[in-house]
Amino acid sequence: QVQLVESGGGLAQAGGSLRLSCAASGRPFSTYGMGWFRQAPGKEREFVSGVDWTGALKHYTDSVKGRFTISRDNAVNMVYLQMNSLKSEDTATYYCAAGKGSYAPQSMAGLDSWGQGTHVTVSS
Repeated sequence: QVQLVESGGGLAQAGGSLRLSCAASGRPFSTYGMGWFRQAPGKEREFVSGVDWTGALKHYTDSVKGRFTISRDNAVNMVYLQMNSLKSEDTATYYCAAGKGSYAPQSMAGLDSWGQGTHVTVSS
């Protein structure tokens, strides 16, 4: 089991930036992929981005490509989501999740653990 704690959410203006962080503990961090997901009010949780255990292979949902960047630091058991050019539709609670395997998650399938979420509000 993996324990995950997100931080970095808050209020940003449209066009601004935020950086989300996720601290992991439990299973050896460099053995599994990590993902970011989000859930807006009244909507289902959706995939945002995933990274494999090396940090080299990354996936993004189309709506964030070119604006968001996922990264990880295996030395300190952290995964990050740099969010630039924020839009009002990015407003949601953001969750990090650990994959069961070493690959980069691309959906909610094959996930092992979830964090408690951090809320992002983008004002227009």
